[in-house]
Amino acid sequence: MSIRKMKVAGTLATMAVTAALSLNIAQADVESKDPIKLTLHDWTGQLVTTQIMGEVLKKAGYNIEYVQADYIAQFAGLKTGDLHVAMEIWETTGRDAMDEATKTGKVENLGETGMNAIEEWWYPEYMKEKCPGLPNWEALNKCGEAFSTPETSPKGRYLGGPVTWGGFDDERAEALGLDFEVVHAGTDAALFAELESAYQRKAPILLWVYAPHWAPVKYAGEWVEFPKYTSECYNDPAWGSNKDEKYDCGKPRGPIWKVAWAGLKDKWAGAHKAIGKFNVDNEEMGAMVAAVDLDGKKVEEVVADWVAKNESRWKAWIN
Repeated sequence: MSIRKMKVAGTLATMAVTAALSLNIAQADVESKDPIKLTLHDWTGQLVTTQIMGEVLKKAGYNIEYVQADYIAQFAGLKTGDLHVAMEIWETTGRDAMDEATKTGKVENLGETGMNAIEEWWYPEYMKEKCPGLPNWEALNKCGEAFSTPETSPKGRYLGGPVTWGGFDDERAEALGLDFEVVHAGTDAALFAELESAYQRKAPILLWVYAPHWAPVKYAGEWVEFPKYTSECYNDPAWGSNKDEKYDCGKPRGPIWKVAWAGLKDKWAGAHKAIGKFNVDNEEMGAMVAAVDLDGKKVEEVVADWVAKNESRWKAWIN
């Protein structure tokens, strides 16, 4: 073997040993090698958020397992410790379930993600010509037929999100006496595929749109203005215009939260600290969701790109 080849071989061997030592140090630094189970749901942004956190925790030496779970039903698993981390609980739809879980002491709120949520009934701007008075919700009953489809006519049609998302849209329509039929999309993808199709044809559509997301940026439109949400609206039938029904108001707006099994801080203290530091904003999340949903990139590809471009940022979470 030449001296040059010997030097190269020696360098490669040194690098291999260094890498192995680094891996061992990382693994030794973590409190437990048991996998931390992060829940995955059925919308793109949540998949991105969760996998960013998961990949960062892997960099710190933790073992990670992604588990598909129902958005609301997941709290049962978080209480028992069968699930460990949920990266997106929206103020708009998940606050009641989150508060109930944290009050038991078995689930912990790990703070805001940095994103602020809006989830509400939304219509394209071109529908204002067919329904004067919008965005005021009271205009809807004067032009329900303008929002109708052959299946719902003469009633208007509201396309809600998958039933697992909650949101009380069926109850809202009933409490406010709206002459609309609530139809639920089967998936997040189906919801926005229908918006895309309707928008291109300037066809009538009223549907659940949320932010952070690319849809309210790509399409010109507005959210319906319902009576402003208060906790009494969701809990006291006597509140609001309908004295016999709850939910006669719009949805709450506010932060998107991170929650965890209460035992996380004891079993994986470093991961608990890192998740608490996680922070992204609406603009960057909207761009990542667009990269997946509009540009056809894989979630894993978008996550890897974010991790590569934000090294100093995520390293501060795990240090």
